[in-house]
Amino acid sequence: MDPNAAPVTTVTVEPHPDPADVRAVQTGLRAFNVEHIGEPHEEPVHVFLRDADGRVVGGLTGHVKWKWLYVAKLWVDERFRGQGAGSRLMDAAERFARERDCIGAYLDTFEYQARPFYERLGYEIFGTLEGHPPGLRQYFLAKSLVGAGFAGSSGLTPSTRNP
Repeated sequence: MDPNAAPVTTVTVEPHPDPADVRAVQTGLRAFNVEHIGEPHEEPVHVFLRDADGRVVGGLTGHVKWKWLYVAKLWVDERFRGQGAGSRLMDAAERFARERDCIGAYLDTFEYQARPFYERLGYEIFGTLEGHPPGLRQYFLAKSLVGAGFAGSSGLTPSTRNP
């Protein structure tokens, strides 16, 4: 066998993989990233809107990682929309992120969702994925948490601008 030959490998697609195999990929990538950019200091973010009875009627989930807030999900029950609830949830998450010295926040939204809402809060589009889902668009937005505007002192620079 040629000592310079690439080792034999196989590629498998596994809808129900062994959790240990998934951990191996995650651990390997995390080690590579930490070697190049340091510890992510990841911390979950969960903000809830509760009614008078304590039931969850809205909320935001995401995480802080590498000094950025990622807003993964934001939802407000229809009965509470248009009353500032979404803004209050976003404000609480951004305050949480600033307390951890985050420089920016980012999120994604489909075109039928809340793009104008996020733009009113100061988020700007930095990318668009056409046809995701088919026939629609997914927008990627960001906001500086340390300076004025999208390209403030955080060094944020949009790759594309869309109307």
